[in-house]
Amino acid sequence: MTHVSERSGAGSSPTGAGGDRQPWTAGAGRPARKRSVSYADAGVSIEAGDRAVELLKSKVKQTRRPEVMGDLGGFAGLFRLDTTKYKNPILASSTDGVGTKLVIAQQLDIHDTVGIDLVAMVVDDLVACGAEPLFLLDYIATGEVVPDKVAEIGAGIADGCRYAGCALLGGETAEHPGVLRPDEYDISATGVGVVEESAILSRERVEVGDVVIAMRSSGLHSNGYSLVRHVLLGAGRMRLDVVIDDFGRQRTLGEELLTPTKIYAQDCLKLIAEAEVRALAHVTGGGIPGNLVRILPEHVDAVVNRSTWKPQPIFDLIQSKGRIEDVEMEATFNMGVGMFAIVSAEDADRALATLTGRGVDAWQVGEIIEGTGEVQMVGQHTRG
Repeated sequence: MTHVSERSGAGSSPTGAGGDRQPWTAGAGRPARKRSVSYADAGVSIEAGDRAVELLKSKVKQTRRPEVMGDLGGFAGLFRLDTTKYKNPILASSTDGVGTKLVIAQQLDIHDTVGIDLVAMVVDDLVACGAEPLFLLDYIATGEVVPDKVAEIGAGIADGCRYAGCALLGGETAEHPGVLRPDEYDISATGVGVVEESAILSRERVEVGDVVIAMRSSGLHSNGYSLVRHVLLGAGRMRLDVVIDDFGRQRTLGEELLTPTKIYAQDCLKLIAEAEVRALAHVTGGGIPGNLVRILPEHVDAVVNRSTWKPQPIFDLIQSKGRIEDVEMEATFNMGVGMFAIVSAEDADRALATLTGRGVDAWQVGEIIEGTGEVQMVGQHTRG
């Protein structure tokens, strides 16, 4: 994070107790001043922002790559691209957020995991085209900058960058009094990667006879949380601190819902280096059918056999509590698969061995057949 600014309109109003919007004035709740008015009177603390940056510096340094130039705190992050490694380097970019999973983090006052989710959503989109994630820039908007809380969020982002092998090059922390409550925040990030032009993964590479490999998710990842909150916390009236026996290890509902998204970037890059990978599909919003179809040419179908895996218990809980139809579940959630790889049939065993050797739970889930560019979901998941 480079610095703190405020970009909200002065005429906005905060959310009061119970969610109702209340009239807002600069310095509400602060002692009246007789003379000059400061930025702090309007609800923005530059000192708190500076303190948050200081708390984060050691974490950010852990993500540093040799190509990074300069230090944290400048107006822009500098990255020297090593063009000698490529004949025709192509830059890839991706931007994303975490969505309403942040509401769970704010309710539980746990903020050091959502940054991992944020990085995962960005870098695993980058690697889906074969790109190595190089660096990431983050953005945190909050009603009030609490240095320790911002540092927790940033620490999670830094951890995610380390797992992905990319540098946290900089970003922005913005204080928005009157728009967000003091305890509210939203986060987003943009990442940049690089891939050799001839090595770009795309649907054009996919052929009849290829094998579809699934990589298990860590749970819900970062999609479908509006439905999750409606079903479990709204209509279901469940408490986040309730222990769910099916989760194991005395695990609470809140802990399960905050399970960080698995980051596949380094595993996929290793897979690309070791096997003939045709395409990768990152399973996010839209579920398995909605994302796998994005990497299919019009003359083939992907057959995905549900009987080859069992989704985690959280999916059964959501479906039973909400009485949700199978088609809606599969269109909203990853159902236990966070990434797909389509590989040549000759390299299927090598691909599985590579992923297993890296600790990734992976299996052959289906195949590519002649078709019309659709995903065929067949079989039934194992239950119980």
